[in-house]
Amino acid sequence: MSKFDLVVIGAGSGGIRCARMASRYGAKVAIIEDRYLGGTCVNVGCVPKKLYVYGSSFGDMFEDAKGYGWSATDIVFAWETLRDQKIREINRLNDIYKTILEDSDVHLVIGRGHIIDPHHVRVNDSILNTSRIVIATGGWPSKPKIPGIELAKTSNDIFDLERLPKKILVVGGGYIAIEFAGIFNALGVKTILSYRGPDILKNFDSEIVDNLLIEMEKNGVDIRFNHNLYGLIQHESGQIKLDHSDVDELLVDEVLLAIGRVPNTEGLGLENTSVTTRDNGSIEVFDHFRTCDESIFAIGDVTGTIALTPVALVEGETLARYLFNRESNISVDYSEIPTTIFSQPNIGTIGLSEEKVLELGFEADVYVSEFKPMRLSLSNRNQKNIFKLLVECNTGRVLGLHILASDAGEILQGFAVALKAGATKADFDRTIGIHPTAAEELVTMRHPTRTIGG
Repeated sequence: MSKFDLVVIGAGSGGIRCARMASRYGAKVAIIEDRYLGGTCVNVGCVPKKLYVYGSSFGDMFEDAKGYGWSATDIVFAWETLRDQKIREINRLNDIYKTILEDSDVHLVIGRGHIIDPHHVRVNDSILNTSRIVIATGGWPSKPKIPGIELAKTSNDIFDLERLPKKILVVGGGYIAIEFAGIFNALGVKTILSYRGPDILKNFDSEIVDNLLIEMEKNGVDIRFNHNLYGLIQHESGQIKLDHSDVDELLVDEVLLAIGRVPNTEGLGLENTSVTTRDNGSIEVFDHFRTCDESIFAIGDVTGTIALTPVALVEGETLARYLFNRESNISVDYSEIPTTIFSQPNIGTIGLSEEKVLELGFEADVYVSEFKPMRLSLSNRNQKNIFKLLVECNTGRVLGLHILASDAGEILQGFAVALKAGATKADFDRTIGIHPTAAEELVTMRHPTRTIGG
């Protein structure tokens, strides 16, 4: 029986960071993974998704280029090339993660970890004895229990389709659904975005979301609200027939379910511990990511906190420093976390939405700038950028910053540092802009569009 100071179950972003940092601080560490190194983000999430966003954007670029004097003919897209190049890149990243673990003297075990008791984990035919366990198994795509659900794909398998569909139904109203609707639409697939309620992206600023929907519809996405899916039927044509709430018959080649993710805890053996879970299955954690079992900790998406890779990375490093570097007061600051939806165009956001400002009782000036990006000025495409600031009236503090634009994430990252440091509108006004750029709009807005709250 092998003896370790720490066993980490799950070799995703948070788990790997925790394992290698713990090893750096002198701990003997093992990490267990049953699927692929790097977790969701590297394999079926952020990385391949962003590659597909890049790949799908070239069609518009070729069209825009005509206004700049470029003439290209016989432009053909090959799905197989994009897919296979993606696979090669992910394999390269998997190898890098394996090397990182080896160089960090972390013992990698391939298999599903099953907790026997708070100090023993079974993997295949081996039992690992450990002082502490960290659960970092992330999330898993949710599937509703409706007839024919086996005909649908999730984000786990949509990346590697044998062929590009002619028509697809994307079900959901969050990050994944919006991003994939944009990807497939831009690749020439007839795309229907279906959501069972009246509003998508509910935690984002509604003005920004409403304008994203306008842009998506202009690009050709068929968006259906209050649209319910009751079942899927294999049609004699080979397509999928949908049992749905619209009157008209609907046949598609693929259905992508992007209705959320659930904590990946099945088969972990939590019943053999004192670990508690919430109604949604997420693991309850308390100070320093400790569960109700004093020797078991949990980080990342499996805890039901903010499901972002950079958050999991920080949690993993913070836990390692607490456990093995004697940093007893270290903690994670979850305020002012920037995030981007890689829709087409992107949404970038940090801080409070207009709705949240009103809910919390702030009085705020709202600054909004809408314009056509300069890069499209010689093209026939009429895409609109929106930059929005929410500024507290009595202090001048910037409460929220929201962007609808290509490369919104690249613009947002620098401004996120400013908001984290407590920047005021006066700080923005004193900053000289870089001209001509889209980002300069954020430091040149002088007059509020309206005042809210108070």
